[in-house]
Amino acid sequence: MFENFEFVNPLFFWLFLLLPLLILWYVWKRKKQTAALKISSTKGFKTKNNWLARLRPLLFIFRIVALSALIVAMARPRTVDESTQTKTTSGIDIVIAIDVSASMLARDLKPNRLEALKTVAARFINARPNDRIGLVEYAGESYTKTPLTSDKSIVLSSLKNITYNNVIEGGTAIGMGLATSVNRLKESKAKSKVIILLTDGVNNSGFIDPKIASELAVEFEIKVYTIGLGTNGMALSPIGIRPDGGFQYGNQQVEIDEELLKEIATTTGGKYFRATSSTKLAEIYEEINKLETTEIEEFKYTNYDEMYRPWALLALGLLALEFLLRYTVFRSFV
Repeated sequence: MFENFEFVNPLFFWLFLLLPLLILWYVWKRKKQTAALKISSTKGFKTKNNWLARLRPLLFIFRIVALSALIVAMARPRTVDESTQTKTTSGIDIVIAIDVSASMLARDLKPNRLEALKTVAARFINARPNDRIGLVEYAGESYTKTPLTSDKSIVLSSLKNITYNNVIEGGTAIGMGLATSVNRLKESKAKSKVIILLTDGVNNSGFIDPKIASELAVEFEIKVYTIGLGTNGMALSPIGIRPDGGFQYGNQQVEIDEELLKEIATTTGGKYFRATSSTKLAEIYEEINKLETTEIEEFKYTNYDEMYRPWALLALGLLALEFLLRYTVFRSFV
């Protein structure tokens, strides 16, 4: 209730310490000003209750309340309503190109490479609220999973639905995955255009050479960050299909064309990373998140509703009432 309420000059509340002194002074002075007449008997006098005399202390009460209201007014109470508006001054368009070949089901990352990637990529997407993001899938061929959009719920839903399937031609077409990503960004008017290309293999499929795709990225001023995914040495990977349709797993040598990925990154002004664990993959996405920052301008609007006027009017009214009563109803010549 009072979270948006404040006093601009709260030091004035120290004046409340003077009020008890004023009350003591009033009591002491009243005793001294009260006239006393000593007589042996009052039988010869006709007594009558004087209600005005009993109500006279109300004048002092009015004055005390008026002073209290004046102190509150000087403390300047007010309510504060703050609102902010952000404006993206330099947005970034990002396409995440994801290798969905069978080798992405290798279990050197938990539960497997593809699921580990999806978990980390989701955190990355949530950390980019002001950018447009798109998704590209590729194996032996490539296609756009989600075009560039600022609706993160659509991107996250599409990311969640990415799974390995045998509909896409087998293999790893790095050149085609990169070319499709470039095609998504070539018409972009964003200040910065970025592709995050992830693979766990070598370019062994597709009809577009990765180097040609890199040159296209340079032509359209697109920066490419490449990530080689997989542990060093052997990894438990799919090596065949069982009669029930499930994969048969066995240890296979991890083979990543790191030289190609480094060349793509260097040519386009990006950077190459090697993710040998889920933790390392998360650190890579965090580093990319820091490298590609979006300039955001924030406008803050503050609305103040001053509330000292009612207190000041109350104090003025009580003082006027006290003055009026003192010199009319309670007028005294003593």
